Amino acid sequence: LTESVVEVSNCGDGDCSETEPMLTERRLSGEEADGEEEEEEEGLGSNTQNMPKESVLAMAFQILVPFLLAGFGTVSAGMVLDVVQHWEAFQYITEIFILVPALLGLKGNLEMTLASRLSTAVNVGKMDSPIEKWNLIIGNLALKQVQATVVGFLAAVAAVVLGWIPEGKFQMSHAVLLCSSSVATAFIASLLQGIIMVGVIVGSKKTGINPDNVATPIAASFGDLITLAILAWISQGLYKCLDSYPYVSSLVWAFFMCLTPLWIVISSKHPASRTLLYSGWEPVITAMVISSIGGLILDKTVSDPNLAGIVVYTPVVNGIGGNLVAIQSSRISTHLHFHCAPGEVPNEAKGCYYPCRTFCGTGANHRSAQMLFLSAIPGHLIFLYAIHFMKSGHTTLTPIFMSVYLAAAMLQVLLLLCIADWMVHSIWRSGKDPDSFSIPYLTALGDLLGTALLALSFHFLWLIGDQDSDVGD
Repeated sequence: LTESVVEVSNCGDGDCSETEPMLTERRLSGEEADGEEEEEEEGLGSNTQNMPKESVLAMAFQILVPFLLAGFGTVSAGMVLDVVQHWEAFQYITEIFILVPALLGLKGNLEMTLASRLSTAVNVGKMDSPIEKWNLIIGNLALKQVQATVVGFLAAVAAVVLGWIPEGKFQMSHAVLLCSSSVATAFIASLLQGIIMVGVIVGSKKTGINPDNVATPIAASFGDLITLAILAWISQGLYKCLDSYPYVSSLVWAFFMCLTPLWIVISSKHPASRTLLYSGWEPVITAMVISSIGGLILDKTVSDPNLAGIVVYTPVVNGIGGNLVAIQSSRISTHLHFHCAPGEVPNEAKGCYYPCRTFCGTGANHRSAQMLFLSAIPGHLIFLYAIHFMKSGHTTLTPIFMSVYLAAAMLQVLLLLCIADWMVHSIWRSGKDPDSFSIPYLTALGDLLGTALLALSFHFLWLIGDQDSDVGD
């Protein structure tokens, strides 16, 4: 539900005023905050009456529908990965598997971060002015293209380092192919998803839906599928050109890298994106490294024919965990932008963190955490059977397999929601904007935790004898 008025609440020990969201270029000083608080207190009686409330039913509907859409997107991505793992490029250049979590992670690093920033901008009234709205949109889209190009290149470098150096093997042609595939995929997928994301945010604003609930899962709904399809198509195409036209990979890489200065110039025109152009790299690059470690786990697991069945489930587990934690992170961030000055947190978030703080309570964020955690169980069951009925997975859905799979998936979601609660408040306390910093870390941790827990689950199932002879077929 869009909110154009802001309620002042008591945060911390004293009165904590509403401040300008940190997606703008300025922060309120202490005196400005006091003045803002006085103004709000004068009109508090009338403002709070007009402030729309979000019912539990509305929140559930707005969260669950996009969540299911996003889930089927990850199922489709898993089915695509299950097919393309047998293509020549993936067979002979297995390091492409290391790229998969890193490139799919761009959805969390860039698309979900963009969705969270713009959702907060909508909720606090920063997109009411058409000029400011389009400046914000164009600046953020250009920034995202810069980050996608750079992260795509660094992901390829990480794949080379993690995949080849430990084995002592290195082929320059394969390295260039990895760089070209990664950069081209990151650029094209990011541009397509960014345009879709802007449409969702603007549409949510016009229809009165809270973009915090729908933007991040819709950002993920077709993101994995689009990214994987583009990566597979480009990798296979460039692999077929290796012998006949070896220079094609270099030209593709050079073309997309040469576009970077143009996007830098455009993104520097808006103060918010200009600030992030210099300060927003730490979470994006760190998240890429974390996701690449998850990719290394996937590469080593897929290399074992007895465990190759993990491929179809990896995007599902990672995607669902990332989608759920991104919703919670965006909601907590918007709440802090509304009710607390940068550096100040509510009383309940002070002191040492404990898991009950995330789930036990009657606040909106407590209810959403409970709902998101519980929705993961039916969600995973629906997606498991969807994979089974589409004849994509090669692992039989035995009771023990489903029990171990659900245990791993629920542990991932539980850990991510707890980490999100702690991380978003910690980032806000340090004076940074959680919309730009938290989601990249959280979705990358989701990739790492999901892949690692799934790999352990498959190892465990193989050891206890719950195995299929055609698991790697």
